Amino acid sequence: MKAFEIRNGFGLDNLAPVDRPQPAPGAGQVLIKLRAFSLNYRDLMVIMGTYNPRMRLPRVPFSDGAGEVVAIGEGVSRVKVGDRVTPLFMPKWIDGEPDIEKGKSALGGAVDGLLQEYIVLSEEAVVLIPEHLSYEEGATLPCAAVTAWHALITEGNLKAGDTVLVQGTGGVSIFALQLATISGARVIATSSSDEKLKKAMELGAWQGINYKQTPDWDKRAIELTGGIGVDHIIEVGGAGTLNRSLKAARMGGRISVIGALSGGSGDITTVSILMKNVRVQGIFVGSRDMFESMNRAISAHKLRPVIDRVFPFDQVREALKYMESARHFGKICLSA
Repeated sequence: MKAFEIRNGFGLDNLAPVDRPQPAPGAGQVLIKLRAFSLNYRDLMVIMGTYNPRMRLPRVPFSDGAGEVVAIGEGVSRVKVGDRVTPLFMPKWIDGEPDIEKGKSALGGAVDGLLQEYIVLSEEAVVLIPEHLSYEEGATLPCAAVTAWHALITEGNLKAGDTVLVQGTGGVSIFALQLATISGARVIATSSSDEKLKKAMELGAWQGINYKQTPDWDKRAIELTGGIGVDHIIEVGGAGTLNRSLKAARMGGRISVIGALSGGSGDITTVSILMKNVRVQGIFVGSRDMFESMNRAISAHKLRPVIDRVFPFDQVREALKYMESARHFGKICLSA
């Protein structure tokens, strides 16, 4: 079967096509023929060596995909041949709190990921794709969508009338916009592009802030909320934006730290956390229980993921370069 491996060092030039033996399912396992994949910024970091410079190579990257169950092992009862499924980002995180072992099971990190034609996984490590979604749309859900759900719904207890600020228009932020909108919340979107802000408004955003034109976007967010501040902030920037998020949050507000696009370390005004009683929480994707709860909401509202562009499977390096350019709005996918 075809696969891509990071082979002789890190970097896009070292992401090489290879031929691997097709696996077979054992007891309690399923064989999935992968039909589509979606890209996350983590995948680019893994391939470039910035995610874990000590990662053992070769490694098959990518955490997100969707496909068809084509064979099952003895005792499998959760799914059947012909079911359309997507694997969990962390195959061992079924429910409950995260722990070290669950974290180590994350696909495309410490273990091989999905950038291959077939994969064998435990029957416990897959969920059914909502019926109204395509394989490409289903492939966008495991990381970005579950992360947004975990932040806003599971931990954030989002309710109608709350205000959510999303940073940028990448996968997590756009899913957060969509999930907040169907929950009755008001969304403020930030971007450096007026064109992207227009698209965000068409998806249901209440207000948009161009942070290039308005560098003090935190002050603008407070103005938009009548001087109160934002209830929930989806923080994908990291060290470069966290201080402004702390200023923009209301007393008792919540900041979900999801990414580090502007840096992983820096000077943080911790007194703001104290004096504003703000909850700052890291969100590392989520469990199968969260995934299935989210899928019920997606099905009920017929929500459709936003896909910017779909590349053929063998153009994965071109897709990653497109992600690196930051021109996309929503998700980038591959089709097998």
